[in-house]
Amino acid sequence: MRKNISSVIQETTFDVGLDQYSTDNGGTSATAAAAAAATTTATRTPRKNLERDHHSGLDSNLTTLIDFKKALLEEQKKGEERIQELNNSIESAKKQIDDERVQLEEFRVKLKQTNEQKDTELTRYTEMKTTLIEARNRMKSMDDKGGSAAAVKSRRDRYDMSKLAKNLEQIERDIQTKKLTKDEERKLVARSKEIATKLHSLNALHKKEDDYRNMSSQYEGLRTKMNKIFDQRSDFGNKIGNLKANLDTLLNLRESLYQDRRTIIRAVREAKAKLEMVETQLNAIQFRKSRQAAAENRQRRQQYQRRQPRDNEERRESLQERSRRNRENQERWNIMKEAALKKMSSGEKLTFDEMRLIYDEGSSSD
Repeated sequence: MRKNISSVIQETTFDVGLDQYSTDNGGTSATAAAAAAATTTATRTPRKNLERDHHSGLDSNLTTLIDFKKALLEEQKKGEERIQELNNSIESAKKQIDDERVQLEEFRVKLKQTNEQKDTELTRYTEMKTTLIEARNRMKSMDDKGGSAAAVKSRRDRYDMSKLAKNLEQIERDIQTKKLTKDEERKLVARSKEIATKLHSLNALHKKEDDYRNMSSQYEGLRTKMNKIFDQRSDFGNKIGNLKANLDTLLNLRESLYQDRRTIIRAVREAKAKLEMVETQLNAIQFRKSRQAAAENRQRRQQYQRRQPRDNEERRESLQERSRRNRENQERWNIMKEAALKKMSSGEKLTFDEMRLIYDEGSSSD
C-alpha cells in the first residue's frame, strides 16, 4: 500500500512537473512570440524612428509657432496701446487747434475793429492836423506883418493886458471925473481908443492862441490815440502771426501723428493677418496630431483585436488542460483517500501520508 501511495505521489509530482513543463513551454512560446514581436519591432524600428522624428519635428514647429504667436500678440498689444496714445495725442492736438483757431478769429475781429477805428480816427487826425497847421501859419503871418519889434512888443503886451485894462479904466474915470481942457480930454479919448483897440487886438490874439492851444491839445490827444491804435494793430498783427505759426506747427504735428497711426495700424493689421496664419498652422498641426493619435489608437486597437482571439484560444486551452489535470488529480486523490479510509476502518496502522490523505482537507481541494 505504501508503494502504491508513493507511486501515486510520484505520478502526481510527475504531473505537476508536466504542468510546470507545459507552463515552461507556454513561457517558451511566449518568449518565441516576444522574439518574433521583437523581430517585427526591429523591422519596424526605422518607421518608428521616422515617426518619432516626425513627431519631434511637429513639436519643434509647434513650439516655434507658439513663441511666434506670443511675439505677435505682444506686438499687437503694444501696437494697440501705441494707437490709443496717438489717438489721445491727436485729440489733444485737435483741441489745441480749435482753441488756437478761436483765438485767431477773435484777434482777427479785434484787428478789423481796430482798422475801422483807425480809418475813422485817421480822418479826424488828418483834418485836425491840417487845421492846426493853418492856424499856426495864420498866427505866424500875423507876427510877420507886425514886424520884429512890434512882434516883440506885441508878445510882451500879451502879458500886460491887465495893466492895459487898468489904464483904460483910469483914463475913462479921469475923463468922467476930472475937469479937463478940450486938448487934454481929446488926448485922453485918443489914448483910451488906442488902449481899447490894443486890448481888442490882444483879446483876439489871445483867443486865437487859446483856440490854437485847444486844437494842439486835441491834436496831441488824437495823436496819442492814433499811436495807441497803431500799437494795438501791431500787437494784434504779431499775435495773429504767432497764432498762425502755432497753427502750422500743430497741423504738421497732427499730420505726423496721423502718419504714425496709419503706419502702426498697418503693422497691427499685418500682425493680425500673421496671427490668423499662425492659428491656421497651429490648428493644422493639432488636427494632424489628433489624426495621428487616432490612427495610432486605431492601429493599437486593431493589433489588440488581432491578438485577442489567439490569446483567448490559448487561454481557453490552458484552462481546459488545467481543469482536466485537476480532475485527474482529484480522482487519484479520492481513490487514495478511500483506500486509506478502508485501511483505517480495518484497524491497520496508517502511515503519515495516509493520515495526511484522510485529514488534510485543504489538499483535497488542490
